[in-house]
Amino acid sequence: MLTKRIIPCLDIKNGRTVKGVNFVDLRDAGDPVELAKQYAKLGADELVFLDISATLEGRKTMHDMVLKVAEHVNIPFTVGGGISSIEDVDDLLKCGADKISINSSAVKRPDLVNELSSKFGSQCVVLAIDAKQIKDQWIVHLAGGTIPTELNLFDWAKEVEQRGAGEILFTSMNNDGTKAGFANEALAKLSQSVNIPIIASGGAGTIQHFVDTFEIGKADAALAASVFHFGEIEILDLKRELKKQDIAVRL
Repeated sequence: MLTKRIIPCLDIKNGRTVKGVNFVDLRDAGDPVELAKQYAKLGADELVFLDISATLEGRKTMHDMVLKVAEHVNIPFTVGGGISSIEDVDDLLKCGADKISINSSAVKRPDLVNELSSKFGSQCVVLAIDAKQIKDQWIVHLAGGTIPTELNLFDWAKEVEQRGAGEILFTSMNNDGTKAGFANEALAKLSQSVNIPIIASGGAGTIQHFVDTFEIGKADAALAASVFHFGEIEILDLKRELKKQDIAVRL
């Protein structure tokens, strides 16, 4: 049985880790390099580093910070934000990233997914999808959740899988920062729609929420930010509880 992964997410703005609710009202959560070092020691399986304002501000991810984080961690490390070309990915991998995450750039030019998976391999390409439930539809949003598209979450996930994405990071904008639990119904449907791993994001508030997203949402990994950044859940405690509930994790 493949182990379920626990992934702290470092949302970066102006060189600091930030966290908000429903993608707004951001507050400071600390120095990203220090947090990354701490998480690597505390048993995180992977890290995700998202430069959340890079696309909106039309600039590239901060390479110097990626270099510093990569120097201090020995676990897989995904970087996203403002990535739109083979050159961008090449630079980030040289800086020490293990995988890259693309979102808006893939929607604007879907062939980018094919190009990146052909050049670097599917295992390197994480397709991030920010979606919001509007009536009974899950609608994909771009640029840090600020721009709605006409794309449906499940259709887009199937398309990017066919194009070579190795993993999907699905963030429910409705659940993000609410600490009310992950969007498990949508996650379960997503895991039936595609055959690549799904990372659940948005809504973690308690240890039970992680249990539920693995059991009900069928997620392969769970990503969270504020519960880890502000010490509300310790990763080791979380993993021990998951293990007690017969969920396979790396301890």
